[in-house]
Amino acid sequence: MKNKNWITPDWPAPPNVRALITTRTGGVSHGPYASMNPADHVGDDPQAVAANRALLRAQLPSEPFWLKQVHGDVVAEAGIGPVEADACIARAAEQVCVVLTADCLPVLFCAADGSVVGAAHAGWRGLCAGVLERTVAAMGVPGQQVLAYLGPAIGPLAFEVGLEVREAFMALDDTAAAAFAPQTNGKYLADLYLLARQRLARVGVTQVSGGGECTYRDAERFFSYRRDGATGRMAALVWIDSV
Repeated sequence: MKNKNWITPDWPAPPNVRALITTRTGGVSHGPYASMNPADHVGDDPQAVAANRALLRAQLPSEPFWLKQVHGDVVAEAGIGPVEADACIARAAEQVCVVLTADCLPVLFCAADGSVVGAAHAGWRGLCAGVLERTVAAMGVPGQQVLAYLGPAIGPLAFEVGLEVREAFMALDDTAAAAFAPQTNGKYLADLYLLARQRLARVGVTQVSGGGECTYRDAERFFSYRRDGATGRMAALVWIDSV
């Protein structure tokens, strides 16, 4: 049975599109990985990770298409590859797209007609590189017909960055200034959610839901790399149902 604290995205997706985001509860891991950590690259006990993935798999129609995420902009196609990518799409029923995050922004996508879905891992580097725009392009659907859901990420009151991050976004779009609040120490608080909405809008995606969580400030529900260092990951998944 699905953990009651896992997240079912509230977005106007068509009935054949299913989505799920895990929290840090409902698994078997211990210590900094407690308890629902499905990531096999963060130092957790491999047996615990396998058990957590089995718990997750029980809620899915097939094994998720796990990626090796590298903070880039490559988009894979579920079941085909490449495995080293930061986003994936699926057109066939029961192919599960998944990304892992612990402060970076997970973005789930679907076409309004339910013909294609996608998932992207977007930290500031991926956002700046265009991983969201590339995911929409790979879906092959006009942006106006794409729905997006912004999952749990580090919030705008917790994500402190240097001037170089602001300048990287400003070089692409000067409206990004609205996403950076200057601090007295010369740094900025960055709003990943606003940056994502801006980048999506540039390719016509304006039907955007979610974006109200902060992984850093909610230690009970979410892993946060910036808060804890050694930590687990949440999984954000989307797939087309076979109905």
